[in-house]
Amino acid sequence: MKRYCLACDLKDNPELIREYRKWHEPGGVWPEVLDSLKEAGIQDMEIYLQGNRLVLVMETDDDFSLERKAEMDRNNPKVVEWEKLMWQYQEAVPGAPPDQKWTLMEQVFKL
Repeated sequence: MKRYCLACDLKDNPELIREYRKWHEPGGVWPEVLDSLKEAGIQDMEIYLQGNRLVLVMETDDDFSLERKAEMDRNNPKVVEWEKLMWQYQEAVPGAPPDQKWTLMEQVFKL
């Protein structure tokens, strides 16, 4: 099993943050999106929020690849639609590559 931690920001707007949270309540994420996560080998995923900073933690199969997941997403119209919807709320963290919302975080400590 592998673990990944990624960061993304929400637009610093309380109403947009409320809407984003609503989309991520139980039953809010589209079933096709959830299916695509599982098909890619993601076994568990959590998103945490502090202010407007999001931190995503996911545990995956050993053969999971971020590149393969990105390719799968590009070829799934429903995931493309979901990501376009989420871009209304999200923005890249400072220093992220252009057009990349979620940025891989570096592990600096482990107990």
